[in-house]
Amino acid sequence: MSAFFSLLRRAARVPLLLLLGFLPGFLGPYLVYLDAQVRARFDDLSWQIPSRVLARPLALERGLPLSAEALVLELEASRYRVEEGAVTSGTYVRDGARFVVSRRAFTGIDGKQPARRIAIGIAGNRVGSLADADSGASLATAVLDPARIATLYGAAQEERRVVQLEQLPALLVAGLQAVEDRSFKHHHGIDAMAILRAGWANLTAGRVVQGGSTLTQQLVKNLYLDRSQSVLRKVNEALLALIIEYRYDKRRILEAYVNEIFLGQQGGQAVHGFAAASEFWFGRDVGTLGAADIALLVGLVQGPSWYDPRRAPQRALARRNLVLQQFLDTGLIDAKAFAAARAQGLGVAAAGALPRNRFPAFLDLVRDQLRSDFPDADLSTAGLTLHTTLAPSSQLLAEQALERALAGLGRSDAGVEAALVVTGTADGEVQALIGGRDPDAPGFNRALEAHRPIGSLVKPFVHLVALAQPQRYSLASLVDDAPVSLPQRDGSRWTPKNDDGEVHGTVNLVDALANSWNLATVQLGLRLGVEPVRGLLQSFGLGREINPNPSLLLGAVELSPFEVARLYQYFAADGHAMPLRAVRGVVDAKGRTLSRYTVKPGTGDYVTAARLVTFAMQQVVDHGTARAIGAAGLGDLHAAGKTGTSDTQRDAWFAGFDGSRLGVVWIGRDDNKPTALYGSTGALKVWIELFRRLPGRELQLPTDGLEYAWIDPASGKRSDRVCSGARELPFAQGYVPEEREGCAMDRLRSWFGGGTEAGAAQPTPGRGE
Repeated sequence: MSAFFSLLRRAARVPLLLLLGFLPGFLGPYLVYLDAQVRARFDDLSWQIPSRVLARPLALERGLPLSAEALVLELEASRYRVEEGAVTSGTYVRDGARFVVSRRAFTGIDGKQPARRIAIGIAGNRVGSLADADSGASLATAVLDPARIATLYGAAQEERRVVQLEQLPALLVAGLQAVEDRSFKHHHGIDAMAILRAGWANLTAGRVVQGGSTLTQQLVKNLYLDRSQSVLRKVNEALLALIIEYRYDKRRILEAYVNEIFLGQQGGQAVHGFAAASEFWFGRDVGTLGAADIALLVGLVQGPSWYDPRRAPQRALARRNLVLQQFLDTGLIDAKAFAAARAQGLGVAAAGALPRNRFPAFLDLVRDQLRSDFPDADLSTAGLTLHTTLAPSSQLLAEQALERALAGLGRSDAGVEAALVVTGTADGEVQALIGGRDPDAPGFNRALEAHRPIGSLVKPFVHLVALAQPQRYSLASLVDDAPVSLPQRDGSRWTPKNDDGEVHGTVNLVDALANSWNLATVQLGLRLGVEPVRGLLQSFGLGREINPNPSLLLGAVELSPFEVARLYQYFAADGHAMPLRAVRGVVDAKGRTLSRYTVKPGTGDYVTAARLVTFAMQQVVDHGTARAIGAAGLGDLHAAGKTGTSDTQRDAWFAGFDGSRLGVVWIGRDDNKPTALYGSTGALKVWIELFRRLPGRELQLPTDGLEYAWIDPASGKRSDRVCSGARELPFAQGYVPEEREGCAMDRLRSWFGGGTEAGAAQPTPGRGE
């Protein structure tokens, strides 16, 4: 027997010596290789952090036009949920027209706003009352946190918000270690006793009920390794964990873990880290979470898909309660807190907590306006927060209005597309933008890219050129609505017609615009010269050369709906050229404001002339081609606007504004076939449907620089209020007609009570688009 063992020893000596030589020869260099891998990733640990796109915060003040319906849309867009008493941040309660909103803390471009409970009362589609819900103190203003409307992801498609340990609740940091790795502060990367305990627990249970990996090993799995279950992978996991523990302190390891751990999935987006998971599952900042919420998140570490609280609520509830029990057993919470937390429901937000990019047309505009300052790569990987101007209530109501109006067109609806732009009259902020009748569909953005003939929308600018010369023209000036025949280069003749086929003779400028008479506009434009009209349009920076043909006077210029909005913003902003902006500012991942975008209005060289044109466009709405607005019950807005239709009814337009917003609507077909619609029978219906549900202010024409006088429409001369057919019109101050048209008999009838004091005569409505 001894001879046998002696032989065995001699036989094993050579392989043993080879192994002893191989281990340091191979393992040493391999550890050096692994160490280099660890340091390359961990020394400058960073992630592709997506950029978040936010709507504008809702600034509240007493008197602000706001309906209860619009407020609910704003709250739902910001993922507020209904809760009795609205105690928890991110909740609200409604009692009729009274709301209590528990606002979340948030950071905007103007700094941090703390959490606050706000009481809001709506009366007559206005904010009637505003108060602190806790103290009852009246508030002059209040701001609700903005809705997150989109996320710009890089190639990684990972949802993440990087935080430091101090930004997390202490219970989360301690509870994570209590549940996942109680020896974290003491081991060196691996915990042999934990592995043995887990093996025994799994063996006795007959299934995997406990893991033996330390937090460091879990971090290694996420950062360095694939999901295979080979022996080599387990060896690598242990070696990498030991190296990380040797190289870095516990704080850095734990901070990397809480930002890297996978905690959920929505579509193609993976949710990493507890801060992002808090927003994904609860719609709240991680700092606001209670014990029950924290226990749910910690419980998800073992399997976000298996314990998904939306898909498997009972399983998630059992896991959460088990974690709460461990919190109690380790002394992190007392019995009272345990009982209260265990009695709570899961409290997760509705599905889809990561906002899909719901407004692709608006996001196109955001990217366009940021491209000169931020490369596309930065927009998707640098963790920026983009503060935009989008108003969720305006956007959502615009989408609903478009759907309803197009559905009401009947057969004319077939093959029709549409685009819509809504801006604030005072600031030029783009509140809503729709690029097609399916507002969720990305791709061809008709609001920005569809350049179509604008038809009669050009006419206010022809009038603006005239009225900017008050010594020659006023709203009372006479122009011939008479036939026009001009030679063209191909030898044919250009002979425009009025849409009603009639010739109306000598008319006032105000009536020519109100009724959109083509011949009167062409006659006026030829008198002015086409070049000044072309120059005026070109001055708005449309980005293309405009051909100064006479047909320009009837809208033979192709513009996008967004470009039309830029033109009409001039009138909506009271005669001040104003760029349209979609972005307010950009904040980096640390909350520092990188860029702030403000709008500087133009100098307002022709404010008086613009106000005169606005008055004329109010007549368009009052009794002209857009009189359907009054018939729809919106007469109190005293809105101003203009209809437009291109040749053979290929394009239907309406641009109109009240005291709050400008809306531009286009309807047409992508194949450029006729739609059988006029501006007044197509686009105007969309505008009416929107402004009927979107509360606004009355448009009050400023009187500075204007003076009113009664005139005789037939002669354009000054008259008296008592004269038959007399009309009161505004004039540029100092340019009221001096020559008078008498009406002695009318005055006699008035003196003896036999006559009627006539107000402004209403011209016979005509159709001209």
